[in-house]
Amino acid sequence: MGKRSVSVEVTPKQRAVLEPLTRAKVAPQRLVERCRIVLMSAEGRNNEDQADELGVDRQRVRRWRVRWVGASAALVDAENGGANGKDLEKLILGVLEDNERSGAPSKFTPEEVASIIALACEPPAESGLRVSHWTPPELAREAMKRGPHKSQYWLTSRDKREAPEQHQADVEKLCDTYRDAPELAAVGTHVVSTDEKTGMQALERLHETKPVRPGLVERVEFEYIRHGTLSLIANFDVATGKVICPSIGPTRTEADFAAHIDKTVESDPGATWIFVVDQLDTHRSASLVRLVARRCGLEEALGVKGKQGILKSKKTRRKFLEDPSHRIRFVYTPRHCSWLNQVEIWFSILARRLLKRSSFTSIDDLRSRVFQFVEYFHRVLAKPFRWTYTGRPLQA
Repeated sequence: MGKRSVSVEVTPKQRAVLEPLTRAKVAPQRLVERCRIVLMSAEGRNNEDQADELGVDRQRVRRWRVRWVGASAALVDAENGGANGKDLEKLILGVLEDNERSGAPSKFTPEEVASIIALACEPPAESGLRVSHWTPPELAREAMKRGPHKSQYWLTSRDKREAPEQHQADVEKLCDTYRDAPELAAVGTHVVSTDEKTGMQALERLHETKPVRPGLVERVEFEYIRHGTLSLIANFDVATGKVICPSIGPTRTEADFAAHIDKTVESDPGATWIFVVDQLDTHRSASLVRLVARRCGLEEALGVKGKQGILKSKKTRRKFLEDPSHRIRFVYTPRHCSWLNQVEIWFSILARRLLKRSSFTSIDDLRSRVFQFVEYFHRVLAKPFRWTYTGRPLQA
């Protein structure tokens, strides 16, 4: 037995729009067909009967039946809200029109299009042609002769260039840490990916966003009021997919980061902690060294910053902080490899799901809603990222 057809209802006002469209001589054939499907569905005709009469497949009938049902509530609301015949017709046409399609990707970049337009604006004589105006074939030949001018930004990691073996070892070490995270979690070791998301703006739209309606896209107010910015320091737990102990404040100083790490460790003070971080100076600071030494009960002399001992330089501090014998240690991404830090993926989710289109009345509102999103993420979305990169060179 086939699936039961979705029930369709058409109000008298809607019928007054649909029926004339089925008889309109200038209406597109696809629109006439869709209006007939809606009217026949409202009469109780099933998909198979309609498909036979109209000479189309049942899936097409079902698609427009379902489309109409999905928009029925909004159409009725518009009627009850006083929409006149013209307004209702516009809404119905929006329901029955094709969805926007991306189409085939453009073969030319905007820069190439601009260069061809610029060429077309030049007198042909400047290209050695003894004519007054370009023809399309002449323009095409000249454009091909000049050739497209393409450029692409590229950054070669200094670590990879100057010490390729060490760079490769660092990448593999990081990926191995991700791979081992579930086993480490089983024995009480937290592997967390940590970083800052700075400059989160509390922007309040000058007017409310107008929601999606049939035939209309969501409309977001262009003008806004600035209420200030906040910085988020977040830990993405690699094994569980949760964001733990987030910190939000006006700055992201050395003291802010050390305080964040201290708060995170305090959430499970007896456990082993492995923090994946980039090589920002605050992630290799003297404050962080002192914190780890205190938390791990290390009594060795730390030296003096800028002069001698563990605190002397960023290099000596990093060596101490990534010592595998410490209960709290750090694993560093190579320079220009922030994409290896899993928390960056979560920052992208936060930006797309909350920050990009929201309106915030104050920085306190922004702070509150970020914390609320973290809680929602835990309940609904949290899961470990499927990390497939091993750090080894990819084979062609």
